[in-house]
Amino acid sequence: MDLSRQEQPLYRELAERLRSELHRFAPGDYLPGELSLAARFSVNRHTLRRAVDELVREGRLLRQKGKGTRVLAQPLIYPMQAGSAYTASLSAQGHGVEAVLLDRRVRPASDAEARHLQLEPGSPLLELDTLRLIDEQPVSLIRHRYCASRGPLLADYRGGSLRSHLAAHGLTLSRAYSLIGARLPDTEEAQRLLMPRHAPLLTVLTLSQDLAGRPVELSYSTSRADCFEYQVAP
Repeated sequence: MDLSRQEQPLYRELAERLRSELHRFAPGDYLPGELSLAARFSVNRHTLRRAVDELVREGRLLRQKGKGTRVLAQPLIYPMQAGSAYTASLSAQGHGVEAVLLDRRVRPASDAEARHLQLEPGSPLLELDTLRLIDEQPVSLIRHRYCASRGPLLADYRGGSLRSHLAAHGLTLSRAYSLIGARLPDTEEAQRLLMPRHAPLLTVLTLSQDLAGRPVELSYSTSRADCFEYQVAP
């Protein structure tokens, strides 16, 4: 008799039950011991272990030898639609979102920046660097670039959602397009985001436009890949 064939539906059913209960745990919490869980679900330890293996492979759990099995934080879903905004989208999911202004400067636009924003090469560019925290944890660095003529609209910006700040000053933006990539962080990025140098970053270059379709903002975000999944709307 092929016992694996008999147990396969059971361990998958058990994995689904465990998966549905993980929201009760905070990231970093330990699951109850295998013997305790096996007794609770009235299964043998082998079946329980196979169910846990499924969730380990999915990146939901982490086994630590001699310590137990820990619950891992799950990536946040960020919908990349024309009108989606970082702070509003993630706040709507029940997360505390904070944007901290790190730096502000004016410098000449590169040829690529000028092309995106329809400026003359070398035109003065206003650049703002922000750090985004979700539930008090640093997850993203974003560099925002505007034609320096937008400076008066941003003169009193000190932090928070830039989209909301501009909208409050009569400038509503929407996403024209985004280009998604991945790379490793440099030393400063790793320090800012409290992550190891060998862990990947997700990068997004986004061009945003006003209601008339004129390009206004070119942003470049670097986010911890373990914190985000981007949902691209059709």
